[in-house]
Amino acid sequence: MVHSLSVLGSTGSIGRQSLAAAAHLGIPVAAIAAQRSIALLEQQARQFRPRLVAVYDEAAAGALRTALADTDTRVVSGPEGLAEAAALPDADCVVTAVSGSVGLLPTLAAIDCGKRIALANKETLVCAGELVMARAKEKCAEIVPVDSEHSAIFQSLGGVLRSPAMHRILLTASGGPFRGLTKAETYHKTPAEALRHPNWSMGAKITVDSATMMNKGLEFIEAMHLFGAAPAQITVLVHPESVVHSAVEFIDGSVVAQMAVPDMGLPIQYALTFPDRAPSLCAPLDLFAAGALHFERPDLENTPCLALAMDAAQRGGVAPCVLSAANEAAVGLFLKESIPFGKISECVAAALDSIRFTGHPTLEDILECDEAARTFVLKDFS
Repeated sequence: MVHSLSVLGSTGSIGRQSLAAAAHLGIPVAAIAAQRSIALLEQQARQFRPRLVAVYDEAAAGALRTALADTDTRVVSGPEGLAEAAALPDADCVVTAVSGSVGLLPTLAAIDCGKRIALANKETLVCAGELVMARAKEKCAEIVPVDSEHSAIFQSLGGVLRSPAMHRILLTASGGPFRGLTKAETYHKTPAEALRHPNWSMGAKITVDSATMMNKGLEFIEAMHLFGAAPAQITVLVHPESVVHSAVEFIDGSVVAQMAVPDMGLPIQYALTFPDRAPSLCAPLDLFAAGALHFERPDLENTPCLALAMDAAQRGGVAPCVLSAANEAAVGLFLKESIPFGKISECVAAALDSIRFTGHPTLEDILECDEAARTFVLKDFS
């Protein structure tokens, strides 16, 4: 079990559940960080008494300094503050639960300090997987996945990221709220409809990604880097019950799966207690109540975001970074009701066709492509 945490993205869904797990397990919280949710950050700071709070938004940081003036908590701001929270010596584990590519640099900062990374920010590996995994190996930093699917694969592999006995990853997907509908039927769906996930309670961006199935595409790319898998070694299974969180097929034909109720509290806690386990706040899985479990092939024709992600995985280079950044910008426009649901995949496809391809990118190349893809989408589609 880890001894102290920094939680990046503490006001989001994963961040709040990470703090709940820390409280349940009695793990001190050394630092928290968020974009600008001042009221909740103040509440968290008073409850967990961290040494440091990082607020990405400069103006919001000033307001929080005033609010916490009667405490010993130090408030920092901007990307430098986020990196400081990630590298804080007091914490031996950093939960990376910020949304989007903003999580890349603080994750690298934590890796450079040799910390355990409880990785909940999939864009970090999607955008720069080769660089991040190489840096983690060099710095002896431990990466333990928090996404329910990658945690399931990790557990099915027996708590390792690489195994020569692994033949194939079976990556499950709920199918989201629009499973079974055509592109034409979903094109004009509203944010309210897209956010109505049948199984999971998540933040807005990841819930929309689940509706488009881009989330599964990002997880496909993340799994390649985490587990050293080629695209041909990953099979996506639509599993509407969300009981089997993913599985591994081994070279002898055996399949090992991890099953649980759909509750992110479980993979979060496992990332903090690994290699041990502890009683959790999650309800146990009742297989009698679960009943029949179903598995379907994904409908790539009617989920173009998943198809685009799988193609980007094959292309490699900066393609996954462009895919992720363009999608993040497009989802933001959709949530503001500036574009229809069906336009999200069109934005991503256009960005992939327009942004210059680099096959072996440096960190600078990745950051430039990320910015270029966002600018392209916001300029041409907003």
